[in-house]
Amino acid sequence: MPELPEVETTRRKIEPLLAGRTILEVTHDAPHRYRDTQLAHGRRVNGLSRRGKYLMLHLAAADAAGEDGHDLELIVHLGMTGGFRLEEGPHTRVTLTTDAGTLYFHDPRRFGKMAVVPRGVYTGMPTLVGMGPEPLSDEFREEEFVRLAATAGAVKPWLLSQKPVSGVGNIYADESLWRAQIHPAQSALTPGEAGRLYHAVRDVMHEAVEAGGSSLGDGLGNYRQHDGEPGAFQGRHAVYGQTGEPCPRCGTDIRKIVLAQRGTHFCPQCQPLRTEDRP
Repeated sequence: MPELPEVETTRRKIEPLLAGRTILEVTHDAPHRYRDTQLAHGRRVNGLSRRGKYLMLHLAAADAAGEDGHDLELIVHLGMTGGFRLEEGPHTRVTLTTDAGTLYFHDPRRFGKMAVVPRGVYTGMPTLVGMGPEPLSDEFREEEFVRLAATAGAVKPWLLSQKPVSGVGNIYADESLWRAQIHPAQSALTPGEAGRLYHAVRDVMHEAVEAGGSSLGDGLGNYRQHDGEPGAFQGRHAVYGQTGEPCPRCGTDIRKIVLAQRGTHFCPQCQPLRTEDRP
């Protein structure tokens, strides 16, 4: 957490508060985690975009006088527990002040990061550089996904690598694999399996974005929107966090295993591990 739906919801919610505004100051006490943020001072936010789980603020000179004219980007990774808020709190790590108000970046577990870089220069961000296509874009093509899946290792870690498709994390990998009826440890997917998974990823991501993402539990790391409102997609989780509950499709108890060091939820009846040779 947060994954693509939570980051996209964040983008949609805070863009009206930032677009067209000038950043006056970015303050924090961790320059190793929030790099070169002083370069954003005096820059206008032209808009916000998202790439996978990364949020990008597009910065340009507020005026021509004394500026180098080069566009910059403020890259934000929310980490496990990061998010923007309208009010300061005990876990505020970064304060972003504009000519129209202030946003606060909260991060209880301190895994979030920020960096101001020249536009499109992502040196030192290998995940961002090597990221696959956006799941809801035209660049995410079924035939290419099917081709790559045919030689992939265990499918869930493959999805989490961000290489075949961007933005899929633990929650949405489990949910997509359940919909596609594929075991999380299955490797070398058949064309039929890969085709089902392709459509499941697109459907799950679309639904989760429209629901505002998933908010889990009441702990400090619980994702919330900037105004404190939770997401709603957790009410539609079929397997994630449902250990011991009946599968919505067949009634079998949902199981949890550890796969590539990640808790993984699946239905052993609907998602059997195929061990026979492929036809």
